[in-house]
Amino acid sequence: MALKVKAVERLLKFDKESAGKYRYVMKPEMYGSLTQQKVIKEAALRSGVSQGVMKACWDAAGEVIKAWATEGHSVALPGLGSMRFGLRSKAVENVNDVKTSLISSRRIIFTPSVDLKEELANTSVQITCIDRNGNEVKRVTSTSGEVEDPEQENGSTESGNNGSTENGGSNTGENGGGTGSLTPSGGGENTGGDNNGGGNAGGETGDNN
Repeated sequence: MALKVKAVERLLKFDKESAGKYRYVMKPEMYGSLTQQKVIKEAALRSGVSQGVMKACWDAAGEVIKAWATEGHSVALPGLGSMRFGLRSKAVENVNDVKTSLISSRRIIFTPSVDLKEELANTSVQITCIDRNGNEVKRVTSTSGEVEDPEQENGSTESGNNGSTENGGSNTGENGGGTGSLTPSGGGENTGGDNNGGGNAGGETGDNN
């Protein structure tokens, strides 16, 4: 088993007046999406139970996970890790400014188990390099690598029982959630897109949950 990645040479423009520079931009190759029915069928074959029983268990587990996660629990996902809901919001100094409109989005946060992280870390990665003319120029294979910790995403920290902040943000005390930097020096990353574009994306805000 191996993860396949393409490194495609693209013209990245960092501002409107720049002529741009060619850079190899990596992105994973997308595989087909497996339907729930196919997953249930495979799980039934591996466990030795009927598909009807497996579907009933699958549906019941999904309802339990959804109910408990929306009550604020971190819920275990068998063999995978755990999931919880979080928030992305703005931080304010004055308590009188706290309002629901500060919440910009609600998030689903998945934390992989140690076994899953080890499995991913030990999975090889095959990189195919394609130049600006569409020609394959190189292949690289990596046998192992580090797995990002979603709880410490982009240098974030977590304090107390409430969420983390991202991209250089800080979170202190039990109220959680500070704002990250909006400049490239605040832990942002520069990414190129399919439209030959690129830009600096700094941090946004902390998570509170």
